[in-house]
Amino acid sequence: MSFPHASVPATAPVASIDGAAPEAPVIVWFRNDLRLADNPALAFAASTGRSIIAVYIFDESTDGLRRLGGAAKWWLGCSLESLGRALAGIGAELTVFTGAAQTIIDALVKDLKPAAVVWNRRYEAGEQRQDAAIKSMLKAAGLDARSFNSHLLNEPWEVSSKAGSPMKVFTPYWRAARERGEPTPPMAAPVRLTGLALPASTHVQPVSIAGLGLKPTAPDWAKEMAERWTPGEAGARENLSLFLESSVKGYGENRNRPDRRSTSRLSPHLRFGEISPRQIWHAARSASEAGRAPGSSYDMEKFLTEIGWREFSYHLLHQFPGLASTNFQRRFDDFPWAGGQTHLEAWQKGKTGYPIVDAGMRELWRTGWMHNRVRMIVGSFLVKHLLIDWRKGEDWFWDTLVDADPASNAASWQWVAGSGADAAPYFRIFAPVLQGEKFDPNGDYVRTYVPELAKLPKAFIHKPWLAPHPELVRAGITLGRDYPHPIVVHEDARKRALAAFKNMSAEAAE
Repeated sequence: MSFPHASVPATAPVASIDGAAPEAPVIVWFRNDLRLADNPALAFAASTGRSIIAVYIFDESTDGLRRLGGAAKWWLGCSLESLGRALAGIGAELTVFTGAAQTIIDALVKDLKPAAVVWNRRYEAGEQRQDAAIKSMLKAAGLDARSFNSHLLNEPWEVSSKAGSPMKVFTPYWRAARERGEPTPPMAAPVRLTGLALPASTHVQPVSIAGLGLKPTAPDWAKEMAERWTPGEAGARENLSLFLESSVKGYGENRNRPDRRSTSRLSPHLRFGEISPRQIWHAARSASEAGRAPGSSYDMEKFLTEIGWREFSYHLLHQFPGLASTNFQRRFDDFPWAGGQTHLEAWQKGKTGYPIVDAGMRELWRTGWMHNRVRMIVGSFLVKHLLIDWRKGEDWFWDTLVDADPASNAASWQWVAGSGADAAPYFRIFAPVLQGEKFDPNGDYVRTYVPELAKLPKAFIHKPWLAPHPELVRAGITLGRDYPHPIVVHEDARKRALAAFKNMSAEAAE
């Protein structure tokens, strides 16, 4: 089943580049926009009628750029392969480089004498500094350098309060964003491009995608990720169609159930720009209005609101560039984080003794992804049960998530910790047993990722330490050997966290 977009132009309006030689090509610099459809930079380049040189630069040498984690690198490698095949199918070639982007762009410009260099915007502070420097360099050389918005419905600076100030609470932010009207329709993919091969005489030499070393080999820890995911634009479209055909029904309630396929799983595709939020928005609207999506209007609005949370995270990142490393609320700077390395490693390995927490952490390690409700549970457990700095969790997620997003990951961790702009109150401490019983009532999710507990009845699957000895024997479990005792007692950990957070609040008020 496909979801056509209403009023989608076949191509972008024809563009011209003044003063450039007719044979001069356009360099399209791909980054977090690894798709053909609704790609404004690519659409602009195609509309000029000029030859296209499509490049990707893997840059780990420039200061200020955050290096991708291992899971994200695996996804990137797969996605670049997919993009390369897609470009080849319409007459172009993806040329890949590794090194400092500014140095490589400068060399390409000198060798190829292009009419323009175009790209879609990025939003991390280091990325923006790099883009500004490159644009300044190109303009100083008399070249046309253009950037576009392909990653968001609204630029982070376009939504503000009535007083014109940045917004720090989601609900009024999303209300203001919606008041701007419906997003513009997405653009169709170019049907045909005139690709230009890189001359052998260029001063910078390309590498193969395999030569980037993005995929693990010994050991191949990404095997289950490859079985679970299909990175690339086609995989993104397939996931969106599957969601709108089935999973959107009951989404408003079922999105909290990790034991069901009840969410879109589009986050890694969005992270790498294999699909745009405008495509998702209009596909959802079109399917709902045409009666092709089985969900209610409530379900659909809840789903679209999740896109709003992503937008809000980028709004926060824009006004607070240190979102991944610095407390948004500076009163947290002196918080007495007390958790140690032993507890951190138990959390990372999924050996805390709390089954819903351990299932989430093991799902993350095996598949590169974790259900959003479980992300909140494991985040709360790390920060509040173990009193471990939220930045340790953010770092771990950055390395292990295929959808590790610079805005959403940081904003979500600050939300859980209570240090963010629109944060959970400090006294909101998820009780892991109750959360498990509510959102994984039969224990199916736990049984999938904590198989040593699979034979426990559902009455004890989320609290095996309370199971009678005969039940443990029947399940083949010896606590402390086959599955750990809880590393903290929930009631004691909750009291300790409340005391620490209350003390911080009292000191801040003085």
